[in-house]
Amino acid sequence: MDLAALFISPWYSYLLLPLLIFTARVFDVSLGTIRVIFISRGFKFLAPLLGFFEVLIWLAAINQIFNNLTNFYYYFVYAAGFAAGTFVGILIENKLSIGKVIIRIILRDEPAKVISVLKDSGFHITWMDAEGHAGKVKKVSVVADRHDLEKVISIVRESSPQAVYTVEDIRFAHDETVPKTGRKIENIFGFYRKAK
Repeated sequence: MDLAALFISPWYSYLLLPLLIFTARVFDVSLGTIRVIFISRGFKFLAPLLGFFEVLIWLAAINQIFNNLTNFYYYFVYAAGFAAGTFVGILIENKLSIGKVIIRIILRDEPAKVISVLKDSGFHITWMDAEGHAGKVKKVSVVADRHDLEKVISIVRESSPQAVYTVEDIRFAHDETVPKTGRKIENIFGFYRKAK
């Protein structure tokens, strides 16, 4: 089969072209999701670079939709690619685990145990006495790399199951006393991010 015949065949119209549209949307929306996350993390130069490729891929996909406006099947494929791309983008961002978080922990029972285990695990923590609606508590703050979040939460759950904790993203943190974790992703992207 020659190339011209392929472009007018039912295989191209109902399988290959929809697959290309779907794949293009997955790629461009995934890039868009990651780009927005990079913007929120302060990557001033990497985010626009991703935006360039995101729009380039989007233009290729939308061009095919405009060339086939009467085929509603392509609309469905386009929308499905958008949904799948959002999901894939979130998965990629979770795997990258870029940035830092602050975990705020409120402890009523055995605060010394949680504090000790966190310190022994190498986390730099700050704690203070506080008072809440249930009486006296310890408020513990931990600034950690995002990829260490599950480890911190696991320590808290095991050491004090009744603890209350919240997690917040941090745009920028500076502390020369915190040991480097050796995560390469921070070193690769670090020079793109500038503190205000």
